[in-house]
Amino acid sequence: MEQRKKVLVIGVIGADVHAVGNKILYHAFTQAGFEVVNLGVMVSQEEYIAAAIESNADAIVISSLYGQGELDCQGMREKCNEAGLKDIPLVVGGNIVIGKHDFAEVEKRFIAMGFDRAFPPGTAPETTIQALRELLHMED
Repeated sequence: MEQRKKVLVIGVIGADVHAVGNKILYHAFTQAGFEVVNLGVMVSQEEYIAAAIESNADAIVISSLYGQGELDCQGMREKCNEAGLKDIPLVVGGNIVIGKHDFAEVEKRFIAMGFDRAFPPGTAPETTIQALRELLHMED
C-alpha cells in the first residue's frame, strides 16, 4: 500500500505580493514528493488554517519578503491551536523582519511565537525540505 504524500500548505502572508519565491518553493516541494496546496500571495492566517484543515495538511509553510512577517505571523500558533491544529509544524522564511538583525535573534523570536523553524532570506529550498522531513519524521 502506497503511503499518503505529506501535505504542505504554502503561501505568502499578509499584504506581500512577492510571487517568485512562492513558485520556486512550490516546484521544489512538489519535486521532493510533497503534495502542495499553494495559496499564492496576500494570504491571511485564517486562509492558511482553513486550507490546512480542508487538506488535512501535515505542515504550514509561510513566506514573507516585504519585512512585515513578524507582525503578520503574531498569534498564528494560537489560532492553529484554537482551530484544532495543535501540533501542526509551522515553518516561516524569507525577509521576515524589518531592518538588519542577527538571524539567530530573529529565529528566537519566531520560535517564541510558536514556529518550529525560521529561515533567513535566500535559504535554499533543499534546506527547508530537509527541515520538513525532520519535522514530519519522514525517512529518506
